[in-house]
Amino acid sequence: MHALPHLSPLDWLALVTFFACWGGYAWFSEHSRGGAHGLNSTTQHYRLLWAYRLLERDIRVADSTLIGNLVTSVSFYANTTIYIIAGLIAALGAADQLLGLAADLPFSALGNKELLEIKLMLVLGSFVFAYFKFTWSLRQFNLLSILVGAAPQGTAGAPEIDSYARRLAGANSLAGDDFNRGIRAYYFGLAAAVWLLNPLICALASLAILVVLYRRDYRSPALAALRQDGT
Repeated sequence: MHALPHLSPLDWLALVTFFACWGGYAWFSEHSRGGAHGLNSTTQHYRLLWAYRLLERDIRVADSTLIGNLVTSVSFYANTTIYIIAGLIAALGAADQLLGLAADLPFSALGNKELLEIKLMLVLGSFVFAYFKFTWSLRQFNLLSILVGAAPQGTAGAPEIDSYARRLAGANSLAGDDFNRGIRAYYFGLAAAVWLLNPLICALASLAILVVLYRRDYRSPALAALRQDGT
């Protein structure tokens, strides 16, 4: 807290813009009516279809392979995040050296040691948040694999099959949602890193990332391809 007086009005503007973009987009995509027709919600429809197809099959080797691919992707991000966090902790311990190295960089606005530590803590906090989301997603995918192993066999229409299909799709969606939150934290972690150079560029980067996320989730060719069947 003793370092907060070192923040300039531009630094406060960068912080407010950063958290408004991140928190605002998270609320819009996950809780608002306008965000209910994006890539995530459309993917949930296919997760339910996958669950029904899985329950119809006697041999589920392909389904196990697909879940294994999902687990591998999440594990890669979780492992990578650990290295990023370790590097940022090391950077916090070498703040004085970083100030000297960055003194001649263009657009550099690191300020004093206290201000630099605040900036590094914001980046670190973003990636710590991502790590928790990735590891929780990984655990939920492991739970999904258990559900697949215990899944009955049958076709749609039977109460037990419909209930179990929704359970499978729900577990899959929860794991996928946390993975998406971790990816979102990566994006905004990059914006936080830009604050090391200049607070105004950090605010602009946060707005740019907001636009990129919106276009990918609601205006992308991938979403159009998933909706070709009219869902």
